[in-house]
Amino acid sequence: MNKAILAFALASLSTVAVAAEFKGYIIDEKCSKMASMKGDVDCANKCIKAGSPAVLVTDAGKVYKIAEQDKVVPLAGKQVTITGKAKGDTISVDNVK
Repeated sequence: MNKAILAFALASLSTVAVAAEFKGYIIDEKCSKMASMKGDVDCANKCIKAGSPAVLVTDAGKVYKIAEQDKVVPLAGKQVTITGKAKGDTISVDNVK
């Protein structure tokens, strides 16, 4: 019985969102695989307005989806630090600077 409880507890921990800081560039999802798009404000704004969602791309190339698009769209193409919680590859934004 104790092993089952321990297994359940460990499995539960893997789905918990943990608050952290995430640094990178806000660009559109369509262009997120192209390193040259980091910092391209005009392209990011154009593609986001055309419907491609904003994402955060880290210097290591990790792409995070953003749950609260309205908090990051004004910063399209810019380098930011997001404070929030990640669950899988999606960040719930608490603060952006």
